Amino acid sequence: MNPSVAHVPIVEFHDVTVAYGRRPVVWNVDLAIDAPCLFGIIGPNGAGKSTLLKAALGLVPMVGGSVRFFGAPLDRVRSRVGYVPQRETVDWDFPVNVMDVVLMGTYGRLGWFRRPGGHERRLAAESLDRVGLADMAARQIGKLSGGQQQRVFLARALAQQADIYLLDEPMAGVDVRSQESIFRVLAELKREGRLVIVVHHDLRTAAQWFDRVALVDRRLVATGPTAATLTPENLHRTYAGQIEVLDELARAIAARGRTP
Repeated sequence: MNPSVAHVPIVEFHDVTVAYGRRPVVWNVDLAIDAPCLFGIIGPNGAGKSTLLKAALGLVPMVGGSVRFFGAPLDRVRSRVGYVPQRETVDWDFPVNVMDVVLMGTYGRLGWFRRPGGHERRLAAESLDRVGLADMAARQIGKLSGGQQQRVFLARALAQQADIYLLDEPMAGVDVRSQESIFRVLAELKREGRLVIVVHHDLRTAAQWFDRVALVDRRLVATGPTAATLTPENLHRTYAGQIEVLDELARAIAARGRTP
């Protein structure tokens, strides 16, 4: 991944504000990510985490502010940005098999009126193998478990061959095996020089896996390297009054500190 100008952030949120009706959901968020990493967006329920991601992708309108990728608006670099939505937003009864879903990730590079060919099918097969589902290619998507469905959508994003991956709660409602499989693939993407941004709810694995995090509670509370950001002060500001959450985070941070 080589931005044309070295000092331009890979992703930059500038004064991003989103409101539903008169109720602000995200307020004046400034956030820049300068280098490939595994980046977590963390915060309590209703904090605007998913909304922030959707605003970056143009899926919800912004009241104010802007988001730029490699210094450009999304429309100019859309093929370089992959997205994995929340499972609950998908119609799993749609009559399509796993291979067809993964092939959708190749459409953006094909252009109008071109159908996926041998190259795209090989790429889709490699992406399925990468998430451990090579033997599920002919299975109807609705027949898979929740964790398997999420891994199929990750394979679709992999087939896009993007430089930036945005994932909205990919671990929600999936089994432990699928969580570990997904995190391993995300870590591989980071090692390959990609930026991976994840809206995430599991506080223990957040401390274990992410290189950098942003704590969000409608506003940006703090951001930076994980260990330096998940401090007691920042956590209290983000999870005010949620004592059990803070206790869980403290244990997770302690465990991370013992990990080389």
